[in-house]
Order: sequence, then C-alpha cells, then structure tokens
Amino acid sequence: MNRYLFEVCANSVESCLAAQAGGANRVELCAGIPEGGTTPSYGDITLAREVLKETRLHVIIRPRGGDFLYSPLEQRIMLKDVDNARRLGADGVVFGCLTPEGDVDLVLMRQLMEAAEGMSVTFHRAFDVCRNPQQALEDIIGLGCHRILTSGQQATAAQGIPLLKELQRQADGRIILLAGCGVNESNIAHIARETGIHEFHFSAREQTESGMSFRNPQVSMGGTVCIEEYSRPITTARRVKATIGALDKQA
Repeated sequence: MNRYLFEVCANSVESCLAAQAGGANRVELCAGIPEGGTTPSYGDITLAREVLKETRLHVIIRPRGGDFLYSPLEQRIMLKDVDNARRLGADGVVFGCLTPEGDVDLVLMRQLMEAAEGMSVTFHRAFDVCRNPQQALEDIIGLGCHRILTSGQQATAAQGIPLLKELQRQADGRIILLAGCGVNESNIAHIARETGIHEFHFSAREQTESGMSFRNPQVSMGGTVCIEEYSRPITTARRVKATIGALDKQA
C-alpha cells in the first residue's frame, strides 16, 4: 500500500476530473488561482461533487486574494461559504486566518472550526506568511486542524526543505504537513526524502489553447493587467500520473 497521499490543486471541474483520472487522492477546488486561490462557485462545487467518485473533494474558503486578515463582513462570508461547502457534500474545507501581528487568529479560526465540524480541515498557506511558524504550528494543532499546507515559508517547497524538515520533526505525528507550491515530477521524490513528509499538493497543469479562431489582441479582459485570454492552464491526468509515479519509484 502506498504510504503517500496526493492532493491536486484544481482550478476547475475539468481539472478535478483529470486529477481523479491521474490517481489523486484528493483535490483542493479553487477559483482565482493567480491570486493564490479563492472560494469556487456554487456550480463548481456542485458539479465537482457529482463527478468525483474515487477522489475526495476539499474546497478552499477564501473570499479574496491578498492577505489573511479578514474584516467582520469577510468573516461572515467565510462562515456562509463553509456552510455551503458542507451542504454541497464537500469532504473538507481549507482556510487560514491571521491577526494584524502575523499570528494565527484563534478567535476566528475557532468559529470556522465549529462551522466545519465533521469535515476535514486544512490550514492553508496563510501559514507561510505568519510571524512565528513554530508557534503557529502549535496553535493550529490546538485548534484541531487535520493538516497544514506549507512551502516552508519559501517561494517553493523545494526551497523550503530546511523548515519543512524542522516542522515535520516538531509535529511528531500530531498533525499532517502537506508540502505544496512548485511540487512536480522532477522534485517530489527529493522533497519527500529530505523532509519525511508523506502528503503532497501540486497542480500538474499544462497550457491548453483556446478553441477560438477569431481573436482580438487589442482588448484585454484584465484592463491594464496583461493576461492571456486565449490559453489557460488545466490539470492533466498525464502530469498527475507522472508526479505520483516519480514518488512511487522511490517508495
């Protein structure tokens, strides 16, 4: 039996299907990937729940991009979104909240944990911008979260190996560390070997060309922000299999 678990960051229902076909154990369904992931739509969650049979569905609860300090209005939105994810049959939810000082917001997290009772809870990469990761780890364990998604407070998990290794020792089986950001078929085995972590989060995306034959290059839907309207990144079963396979060879 494989001792590793694999979570795919899915930016669409199409990506969810590819993750399942590639052998992922779990997906984290997100919108707003360029912003680091925001809460997906009602339709996305509903349809993802319908099509995912062998793969567990976790839903990110993040009302906007940017930092992880949330206003009272945003907190109410998050609580409603947790309830919505529950009603739509999600297996888990993914969220993280910080205080202005960069510590885990224990008050808001307790409210969200209560709303998420019975579902698996991942504290997401808000952890990677907290002030004191060792203290944050203890706080998150105390809250009862099941896992922490982290790159070791670096731009990628490969770069964060030293802290990931330290945190894995500190956790000592009390919580799961989920290594993510920049994890792929070329580095997953190295990260696993160096850190001792057993769960991995990756996107396994490839650029897919639009089917549009008519294109107007003078207009951007991002306004002054340059974005690519005629291609988009989508998870492919091929890359999911390749990433899992790279670690299976080591195991």
